[in-house]
Amino acid sequence: MIYSENILICIAIPLLIAIIFTKRSTRRFITSFILGMIICLISAYFSGFIKFVTGTSMDDTAVLYSPIVEEILKMLPILFYIVVFQQKDDKIFIVAVGIGLGFATFENCCYILSSGASDIAYVLIRGMAVGIMHLVCALLLVLGLSLARYFRVLAIPAGIGALAIPTVFHGLYNLLVSKPGVSSYLGYTIPILTAVILYIPYRKVMNEEREELIDYRRTK
Repeated sequence: MIYSENILICIAIPLLIAIIFTKRSTRRFITSFILGMIICLISAYFSGFIKFVTGTSMDDTAVLYSPIVEEILKMLPILFYIVVFQQKDDKIFIVAVGIGLGFATFENCCYILSSGASDIAYVLIRGMAVGIMHLVCALLLVLGLSLARYFRVLAIPAGIGALAIPTVFHGLYNLLVSKPGVSSYLGYTIPILTAVILYIPYRKVMNEEREELIDYRRTK
C-alpha cells in the first residue's frame, strides 16, 4: 500500500518553492505540472469510486471509465485558461504540456512505488509509452480547443470533438495494452508515433505565433 497524497506533497513542495525563483513562462509550466499531478490523484478517486459502484474489474474500468474521467478533468483547467485569460496558443500549449507531464509523472511514480522498479523493461514502458500517452492526449485536447476558439460558430461541436479524440485515443491505448502479445506492443508504439506526428502542427503554431510577435514589434 502506498500513500499517494504523501507522494504528491513530497513532489509538489519543492516545485512550489521553485515558482518563487522563476520567470513567467517557467512559473506557468511548474504550476500546470503541479495541477496535472493533482488531477491524476482526483481521477484515481473518481475511477475507484466508479469501479466500486459498478462492480467492474480493474481492466474494464481502465478501458471504459478512466479515459473519460481523466480527459474531462484535464480539459477543465485548459478550458478555463482559454476562456478566462484569453491567452495565445503558445501559452496554452505550455499549460497543456505541463498538465500532461504532471499527470504522467505522478501516475508513474505511484505505479513504480507500488509495483517496484527492478524490471527495466517495465520502467521503460511506463516512461516511453504511458508517460508519452498522457502528453499526447493533452496536446490533442488543446489542438481541438484551439480550433474551437477560432471557429466560434462550431465552438460547441468542436469542443465535444476536442474531448472525444483524446478520450478515444486513451481508451484505445488502454485496451491494446490490457492483454500481453502483439496488441500490447502496438499500443506501446502508438503514443510515440503520435507524438512525432503532432510535432508538425505544434511547430506550425509556434512559428505563426513568433511571426505575429515579430510583426507586432515592427509596428511599434
